[in-house]
Amino acid sequence: MNKTELIGAVVKGTGQSKKVVGNVVDELINQVQKNVKKGEKVSLPGFGTFERRQRGARTARNPRTGESIKVKASKVPVFKAGAAFKKTVSGKRS
Repeated sequence: MNKTELIGAVVKGTGQSKKVVGNVVDELINQVQKNVKKGEKVSLPGFGTFERRQRGARTARNPRTGESIKVKASKVPVFKAGAAFKKTVSGKRS
């Protein structure tokens, strides 16, 4: 499912206009990105948590040449699925 299909499914489920749902989805994504960038956790109970983690500098190896290369430290986004989401995906029933 891509973003357009998601918007279409939400429109069908809620009866709201495509424009309104599209704006809500865009703003949701914007707010999650903005707050994770600031280092804050974004927690959506029943769905999961988005957060930023620090990845340390390391030495990697170029698979073509075997040459060692240095990879700088970086900040990466992480998503951890919530218990209800995991249960739904696994097919387990409560």
